[in-house]
Amino acid sequence: MKLSSQEEFGLRCLVTLARSEQGTDPTVGRALSVHQIAEAEGISTEYVGKLMGILVRADLVNSVRGRYGGYRLGRPAEEISLAQALTVLGGKIYENATCQRFSGDHAACVHSKGCSIRSVWSGLQMMFDHVFSRTSIADLITHSERSMEEWVFAHTQALASFELDSAGSVGN
Repeated sequence: MKLSSQEEFGLRCLVTLARSEQGTDPTVGRALSVHQIAEAEGISTEYVGKLMGILVRADLVNSVRGRYGGYRLGRPAEEISLAQALTVLGGKIYENATCQRFSGDHAACVHSKGCSIRSVWSGLQMMFDHVFSRTSIADLITHSERSMEEWVFAHTQALASFELDSAGSVGN
């Protein structure tokens, strides 16, 4: 599994906007231009423009006109989850249609019944959804890397324990 550049840079743009809105310098509250975002993240203005278009269409970001125009978060950073952002920027790792998309030369996947691969992907997607839906853009700017690692670990452990208690362990 790989994170796409669109997902990575899109999240980074959202984090840059959130930091700008919560900072203490004189530009707090002002929208950031494509150039300012691109410079802050070290990516091209063209790519930032594309990402902002995607995020504006999803109502995660607002476009502001005028002398101090640019982009701002569409709502408070606390109300934008990673799940929302990643769905807009690239979709889920596993979706129910995955088996139809990868059917090879056949009309349906040869593993349609009793597929252990599908169960791994759907289980991982459930864990990702659990963590991503509970993590906001604000969490990314207010917590250190280490505290976020601990938070993710605790949530995945809790979910794994719950799932094993509910369904039994693998191999039973």
